[in-house]
Amino acid sequence: MFDVDREAITGGPVGRVLLLLAAPLVAQNLVYVANALVDTFWLGRVSEDAVAAVGLSLPIQSLLGAAVVVAALGTQILVAQRAGDGDAAGARRVAVTGAAVALAVTGAIAVPVVAYSEELVRLLGADPALAGTTATYLAIIVAVLPLGAVGDTVENCFTAYGDTRAVLHVSVASVLVNLVAAPVLIFGAGPVPALGVAGAALATAISAVVGLGHVLAYAAGIGRDTFRLTREAVAVDRSTAREILRVGLPLGGQRGASELVRVLVVGLVAVAGGAAGVAAYTVGARVATLAVVPALGMQQAAQSMIGQNLGADAPERARRTTVVGTGMVVAAFLALGAVQFLFAGAITDFLAPDLTAAGRSLSASYLRILAASYWALGGTYTLLAGFNGASRTRTSLVADLVKYWGVRFPIAVGSVPATATFGAFGVAVAPGLGWGVEAVFWAVAVSNVVGFCGLGAYFRYTTRRGLFGNAADRASDDGNTEPAGD
Repeated sequence: MFDVDREAITGGPVGRVLLLLAAPLVAQNLVYVANALVDTFWLGRVSEDAVAAVGLSLPIQSLLGAAVVVAALGTQILVAQRAGDGDAAGARRVAVTGAAVALAVTGAIAVPVVAYSEELVRLLGADPALAGTTATYLAIIVAVLPLGAVGDTVENCFTAYGDTRAVLHVSVASVLVNLVAAPVLIFGAGPVPALGVAGAALATAISAVVGLGHVLAYAAGIGRDTFRLTREAVAVDRSTAREILRVGLPLGGQRGASELVRVLVVGLVAVAGGAAGVAAYTVGARVATLAVVPALGMQQAAQSMIGQNLGADAPERARRTTVVGTGMVVAAFLALGAVQFLFAGAITDFLAPDLTAAGRSLSASYLRILAASYWALGGTYTLLAGFNGASRTRTSLVADLVKYWGVRFPIAVGSVPATATFGAFGVAVAPGLGWGVEAVFWAVAVSNVVGFCGLGAYFRYTTRRGLFGNAADRASDDGNTEPAGD
């Protein structure tokens, strides 16, 4: 049902093809988020401090994810363009080199983070009672980051070829492992001791290893034939590595810029709202991650579809893919936001029933405020897909710098008391305005809306000036520098 070949991607009905490509990716991302929600679900039945400990580590994990993005998305975009141009051998070379880049970059980062995890958590401003537990969780998760980065990069090659079901299969296998391992390792069973927060991290690490093994088996040709790595492709090409970095580094910078703000915002939440505020922010972040899954799936599908159409010299179809995808996501997210607004309290009770009264009230409030901006949050993903698919990845970086540093962070600073001094990772904030922790919640919503409106205006401007036509010319020139495909 979900098989989409190159002819459909470059010539079929745009809306239908996007949905067919995105459906397995949406399901895959739902599985991925469910994998992440497992920790919150089970630790929410341990204590509020356990939920807060994981929440404090999330921004750091996401910040480190910027390194994963460099290779994973840079590789996806270039593989899609090679595939659209019919250069299968070039696509395989990009894939192997991209995996090597992922391993090298994330490995260099993971080692010092694991070694100094507690110091990093304390720099964030963590409460001494939570710092040790948070550091243990973070160290275990980051230790397997390089393996996860390689897996994500290879998965993105299947997405670039339109085989989005392969990614779904890999994620389902991973989450099944985590669903079984998490409660056993957290609460203990038989000879397995109760490890609490550390057990949640170990379960996540085990599931990542299983996912890597699964996707490498597919790449070796076991069970899939849409994208396959051959012996001839197993070599790292320096010029290809430079091209991956050229495309991927702005996306990594985008991710890093946004996640650094999230790190600082969590520190602001800890000062302004204490454990109850951090727990509420954690619940909201987890639910928002689940909510953006359809947009993320559409973005991944659109980037591959846009890249292939540019490789096939069809710039107008690439533009239409962006516009149609954005319209579909905005409409769906208006409905999704309405549902979350109405059932914010019930969602909080389901995810973390042991929150204090203050924690529950703040969580429900944050979920309602987030819901009002979902349409803009979702639409931003597909607009960025247009720029990314055209290799204009620096636009994503600039857009997030404005959204997070120009809008979100300045508003969030107002949450802390006027007499407080907050510092994290060398960034000092003093004083605040005493608006309270809900100012952080409003900062997130306002920045989502401002970011979407500004990016939409810029998209209209650049398309009138030949954004996709120029990108199609560049994709053709890059493809001609590669040896003939097979």
